[in-house]
Amino acid sequence: MGTERANGSLFTNIKNKVAHIEFGHPASNSFVSELLDRLANELDNLSNNAEVAVILLKSEGERAFCAGASFDELVAISSLPEGEAFFGGFAKVINAMRSCSKPIVGRIQGKAVGGGVGLAAACDYVHATVDAAIKLSEVAIGIGPFVIEPAVRRKIGVAAMAELSLYPSEWKNAYWAKEKGLYAKVHDTIADMDKEIEIHLEKLASYNPEALSQMKRVLWEGTDDWPELMGVRARMSGNLALSAATKKALEKFKK
Repeated sequence: MGTERANGSLFTNIKNKVAHIEFGHPASNSFVSELLDRLANELDNLSNNAEVAVILLKSEGERAFCAGASFDELVAISSLPEGEAFFGGFAKVINAMRSCSKPIVGRIQGKAVGGGVGLAAACDYVHATVDAAIKLSEVAIGIGPFVIEPAVRRKIGVAAMAELSLYPSEWKNAYWAKEKGLYAKVHDTIADMDKEIEIHLEKLASYNPEALSQMKRVLWEGTDDWPELMGVRARMSGNLALSAATKKALEKFKK
């Protein structure tokens, strides 16, 4: 059973050099701004924790992995600063994942939408189940996946990014995501996935932590400009969120 907290939940458990980060929110594990800030800060803290060799990022429950950013916060945006701050939330998290000195393994048990796809892309290795379909629905509501785009494109390439973002109503299944490089392995069941993740994490934690850290750094070479780039993208998204076309599109999705 998932959390009922309106601001979501975030718990970290460290055992045998592995930090398990679990986030949750009653709205399909989506992220309010406060929860994004907490996750970014936690990743920064773990990056400097000598007792941690590897991080597992997962969400609560057995259904959706992450529905992206809070829809309620999106529709409430009324100024450019508010818009920049809202879209900058995932920018903070992705940059924290990028700069973290520990490799991050993702556990994707179910569907991922928008920012959820960005989280999966910012992991260094991803285990997923056959139910972990993905979708970038942003264009359908008048905005775009601009902040997460660098992370997603880095994994799947420009052509797949176009295919995913320019057909915003279409789900891509887990095997498509694996073929494009977003997922490393796809498992038949959550139980199968968790069994292999346990073995994988135990092996990673037994390796030279400095080698893991250096490998992480090498994998992310060429991304030092992302903080500035994502700031520009957050502003771009904030402007679009204020447009009449986007406001009209969002009305259709309100409860």
